[in-house]
Amino acid sequence: MMVKKEQVIEWSILEYDLGQLYIAKTEKGLCYIGSPGQLYEEFEAWIQKHFPKAILIEKQETLKPYLSELREYFEGDRQSFSLPVDIKGTPFQEEIWEALKQIPYGKTYSYSDIAEMIKRPKAVRAVGSAIGANPVLITVPCHRVIGKNGAITGYRGGTEMKRYLLQLEGGTQKNT
Repeated sequence: MMVKKEQVIEWSILEYDLGQLYIAKTEKGLCYIGSPGQLYEEFEAWIQKHFPKAILIEKQETLKPYLSELREYFEGDRQSFSLPVDIKGTPFQEEIWEALKQIPYGKTYSYSDIAEMIKRPKAVRAVGSAIGANPVLITVPCHRVIGKNGAITGYRGGTEMKRYLLQLEGGTQKNT
């Protein structure tokens, strides 16, 4: 009988202007970027829920490339990310997360723009739910999705962080 070995998830903390974020990766890529002010226990609970057999190991060394790309982004020197991600969701969520990656740096789309993009114009609420479930903030840029009226809508990282990221990108121009 084969026993499935535990999955190792390595994590570290990214320091930036608004505080710190937990970031984590599997052997395949980045699997999580947390929210500002998040407690370790909340981070751990999220990992346990999504990777039940995982063992968390703090390992800044292996996360250095990810930390570097994120720091470059926060310093205004990077507009896209090159390192692999390892995110799993429903097929619909994964389709939405792929669509989010198509939003150019400095641009914003509405939830209905995303629904149109995936050819499901009536799925606006489902699009919102899938965006809210995005496990890797910033690198899959869900902060670039705003309300149709231009309002800064809900964000797992909080509206203060969303506003900060949009200002960082100069993202006030709406997609047309």
